[in-house]
Formats: sequence, structure tokens, C-alpha cells
Amino acid sequence: MKHISIVFMALLIGTMSYAQLQVSVSSGYAIGSATMKLGETINISESESSYGSYGEGVNFQIRGTYFFNKSFGVDVGLGYLQGTDQTVSKVSLPSNEVEAVGRARAFGGSASVVYRFTNNIYGRFGALIKVAGKTEAVVSNKSVFSEEEANAVGVPFGSYSQTNYVEDFHGQFPLGFVGALGYKYQLTTNLSVFAEAEYYGISLKRKDSEIQEFNTDIVLADGTVAVSSLYSLDNLPDGYYKETTYVDNLSHTNTDTSKKLAEKVPYSSFGINFGITYHFNKLAKK
Repeated sequence: MKHISIVFMALLIGTMSYAQLQVSVSSGYAIGSATMKLGETINISESESSYGSYGEGVNFQIRGTYFFNKSFGVDVGLGYLQGTDQTVSKVSLPSNEVEAVGRARAFGGSASVVYRFTNNIYGRFGALIKVAGKTEAVVSNKSVFSEEEANAVGVPFGSYSQTNYVEDFHGQFPLGFVGALGYKYQLTTNLSVFAEAEYYGISLKRKDSEIQEFNTDIVLADGTVAVSSLYSLDNLPDGYYKETTYVDNLSHTNTDTSKKLAEKVPYSSFGINFGITYHFNKLAKK
């Protein structure tokens, strides 16, 4: 028992001899990885699937890393993703034009193990979670009235309805994987810069959504607005619901059309980050 205590104290002293804390800030750009079908592009001659990942975009990160010795450490990070627009629906037909995109606005957290291969090259891998945020859908829908519809509304043939709305989608608590390989260059005793390749492997199961903005105008063929705000957030047309809930099972006798079957959407990505690190003085001297 005495020998075990001696060995434990020796390891503890050795760890504290090299213990070092550092803080890093970085930014980078990621492209989609393990993409999935997000929607369709339709024109008069063909239909085409649109693939992507909501993990594509610009990210900003702040990380704190604690090294127990020269090689091993732990890393905790918080990041923000400003996702690029992903095509959910694009319709180009004589009677209907739709532009619908989805984009991520999300905060994520990570906890990783870090290993220094050399003084300059390091790797880290660990768990990734989504802390907060949303997938935002922005939709524009132009629907040209048939002659019968135009007469019913009381506008000339060639008039159309223009609907624009924004809907926020929220997901259940996800757990994913993060891995990175980087190169660090020491500038001074306390400052260094780095570049790293980073992979995120994560998908998000939808929980609910809420329409944040909604407006429908009746527009004449020359672009003049004949009826402003025919429909709004407080007066939604049939088929639209301010709040939608996503569930795993739907009974065939279900009459609540604000419920839909849940689906998973991809957030996986592969990106390059550049940043700067501040190294605090070692917590104990050798």
C-alpha cells in the first residue's frame, strides 16, 4: 500500500509539473459530409434531387484545453455555425415558382481528448452535442391563378398570390463525433497560431417547428399589389400551422394534421479552421 501511494504521488507530481492551460479562438469553413436528400428541383422538363448537409457553412469556436503532461490533455469547446443556404425546394413552372432554402443557426459544444504527436502536430477526438439554435426555412411561393380562380378572387387573369414565410425547426438532443488533426506554430512563449482539419459527424432528429413570419399578397400581372396581407401569422390559410410537432408514430385515425412523422436531417461536415492560442504559464514548475 505504501508503494502504491508513492507511485500515485509521483504520477501526481509529474502531472502537475507539466500541467498547462490554454485558450484558443478560431474560425473556418466546412463543406457537407455524408450528405442526404434535402429536397427537389423541379422545372418543366425534369425533376432533380437536392443533396446537402446543414453543417455546411462558417463556424466560430472558443476552446479551453488542459494538458496533464507533454502529450495528453482534455479539451472543451463552444462553437457557433452560420450555415449556408441549402435547397429544400426549387420549382420553376409557368403556374408556380417556389424558392425554399434551409440554413443552420446553431450553437454546439464538444468535449475531446487531445494528443500531441510532436511539438507542432496534434490530434483531438471526442463527443459533439448541439446546445441551442435552429434550422431556419425561408420560403417564397408564387402561384398564378387559373382563370376560374382569378374570377373567384375578382382579379384579372394572370394575377397571382405571393406567399413568403419563415419557419424555425428545432431538434431533439443529439450526440455526435468530432475529430481534428492540426498543426501549431509557436510565435512567442504564450502565443501560437494553428490550422486544423476538422470532421463533425452528427444528425438531428426534428422535434417541432414554428412559423415566425407569414404574409400572402394578391398581385396583378404588372406587379401591382391588389390585396395586401390576405393571410398573415394571425390568419394562416388552410394547410399551414403556426406550430408543428414531429412524432415517431401516427395513427391512421389521427385527425390532428399539425402532427407529422419525425425525420433526421444531416449536420455532418468536413472543414478547415484557422486560429490563435494563448498559453498560460505552467501551473507548476519542474
